[in-house]
Amino acid sequence: MKRYSFMALMLIGLWSLSTTAQAQPLSESTATTEQVCSFGMAKGEASQSCQVPFPTGCLVANIPGTDKPWTTVSKGGKTFCRFDEKATDWKTKITGSCSRCKSDHCSVQFIVRYDCSQQSH
Repeated sequence: MKRYSFMALMLIGLWSLSTTAQAQPLSESTATTEQVCSFGMAKGEASQSCQVPFPTGCLVANIPGTDKPWTTVSKGGKTFCRFDEKATDWKTKITGSCSRCKSDHCSVQFIVRYDCSQQSH
């Protein structure tokens, strides 16, 4: 009897999930792609920078619900990293840079998400 009760509860649970879980309509959702640049530095190594590739025909995606570029900076070690305001126009060129490495080693990854939905296929 316990086995049938368990099975019945599982079926009810699965049925309720299937009726409430729905994907967003395509008109409300835009697929994104991402590009990355990364580098590593040894202790004391001077500041470094890299350019995130910019796919042809794409625009920098905004964080959903904002007008801010959808980016991520992931780093390890003692260094300060950011997108370089002077070398970045967000339309054709995006540059990430980090200060001198102050730990045994540092690593960084600059990630930018793009909306390429306007590309002609």
